Amino acid sequence: MPEWPHRHPAGAEGGSAGGAATGSATGAAAGAATGSPAGVPGAPGGSAWFDDAAGPVVRPYALTGGRTRYEGVEFDLVALIEAVDAPDAAGASPAIPASPWSPEPEHDMILELCRTPLSVVEIASDLELPLGVVRVLLGDLLDRSLIQVRRPAPVAQFPSERVLKEVIDGIRAL
Repeated sequence: MPEWPHRHPAGAEGGSAGGAATGSATGAAAGAATGSPAGVPGAPGGSAWFDDAAGPVVRPYALTGGRTRYEGVEFDLVALIEAVDAPDAAGASPAIPASPWSPEPEHDMILELCRTPLSVVEIASDLELPLGVVRVLLGDLLDRSLIQVRRPAPVAQFPSERVLKEVIDGIRAL
């Protein structure tokens, strides 16, 4: 039976981009020699959980338990999120639902980031997670009263274009 050539990504053991290795044992032997698993390009220190080029192996839906959206309030992109201190001055803690909950590390990272108010989009950017995932994680924290949300002012509360033009004209007159 003929042995088919195996392509290896650039930087992987046993070949280069566009090159072919004819022995599949070559990649495995090189992987064993360097301590990294064969077939896992760019794996730092032999870790199969991270690929430098692709990022973490854990998919976003795994962080949210398969949920694609939060069923409560809508998190506006510019809404400011701030972590709520666990106990207040009187020693009372926020109301936490009776259902058991084990937070993901991302929940903890959000709480750490939100010690100072951050917008939803800044949180997503800092965590390098999709916006939908961040909204679901924020919903989990909101349900447990661990964050507070400050929504942007409605458009009706902004000054009209006429008022802004009058202000600009007044500034120019100075």
